[in-house]
Amino acid sequence: MNNIIKNLRPYPMEELNRIKAELKKKGIKIYDFGTGDPKEPTDPKIRQALIDAVPEVSQYPSVAGRKDLREAISKWFKNRFGVYLNPDTQIIPSNGSKEAIFHFPLVFINTDIPEKRKVIFGTPAYPVYERGTLYAGGEPVTVPLKEEDNFLLRLDKIDKSILEETQIVWLNYPHNPTGATASLSYLEDMYGICREYNIILCSDECYTELYFDEKPPSALQAGIEGVVVFHSLSKRSGLTGYRTGFVAGDKKIISEYKKGRASFGVATPDFIQAAAKVAWSDEKHVEERRKIFKKKRDIFIEFFDKIGLEYLYPEATFYFWIKAPKDLSGEEYAKHLLNYGIVVSPGVNFCAGIEIMNNTCQSKYFRIALVPTIEECKEAVKVWEKAHKDLIRN
Repeated sequence: MNNIIKNLRPYPMEELNRIKAELKKKGIKIYDFGTGDPKEPTDPKIRQALIDAVPEVSQYPSVAGRKDLREAISKWFKNRFGVYLNPDTQIIPSNGSKEAIFHFPLVFINTDIPEKRKVIFGTPAYPVYERGTLYAGGEPVTVPLKEEDNFLLRLDKIDKSILEETQIVWLNYPHNPTGATASLSYLEDMYGICREYNIILCSDECYTELYFDEKPPSALQAGIEGVVVFHSLSKRSGLTGYRTGFVAGDKKIISEYKKGRASFGVATPDFIQAAAKVAWSDEKHVEERRKIFKKKRDIFIEFFDKIGLEYLYPEATFYFWIKAPKDLSGEEYAKHLLNYGIVVSPGVNFCAGIEIMNNTCQSKYFRIALVPTIEECKEAVKVWEKAHKDLIRN
């Protein structure tokens, strides 16, 4: 067996699924704040577009995707970020963002040039940045994100010798798991450093549309040369099960990536592309989703303030990044909450494997995803308050 696969700890979300199955067997009511898979219904017109597009005869889709979808994405991107993307040369539809993020290093890490195969990303992090790097034979370089830096990845604080050996930098703002946001001036600074060291800047932008105040920027507003962004309809439109998104940016990089994707067999089914076109062409359903997540967010802001838990104020995403109370780790507090049916993601789930192997992952935090309905959130805080009081008394 491939040693890289064999030595990886179980994928965190799969472990959460196992835990939830055990709770169900015990008959405990579950309030699932673990995996970022919201319950809000998909907009009816998107569902209908998919149904109407299911063909009588099924045939292979193209890697390039439907032209009308790419044109819809281009129009949306221009309206949202003020950046024009050529639908024929700068956009590729993808199956959500996860597979595209994972596959990207397979194309752009050249293992024959060992002095240029480092991949930098901040931790805590979405696990796929590291895993895609490892499968591609790259060398992951983790940079701990600090509260005093507002959980921003600071390339200006990284040794120049490391930057010289780096092929890819991953940014992710708004950030999973912390919910931190980045300004355009920050993205411009990171873009400048990546250009100086000939680094591909990859920006995972799946959460740009889940904001509560200011609209988050895109890395492509800082520059296009050497930049690739990854977007998804999973969170924006509630299409997690549809698996649809796109990759866009520097046309030379997109051209090479398109060639590589032909070998992966990951073209998006046409009927899903038809639904995606409708989703990218409509903002009303996105505005409604933001209102719902804001209501959930406000429930937990009031609750955490009431019981005295420290958290990063979420300006975007549907996540809270919370410090465990007393002298507990995030994992210990998460295990305590499980006894009451409350499922959260301990911070260790977002540590890189190399941090865990080196015993440098000491996460005090845990994450909640605002997945349950508004009414379920109201129920959950009552149960959580009892769980918290029981812990403090003991």
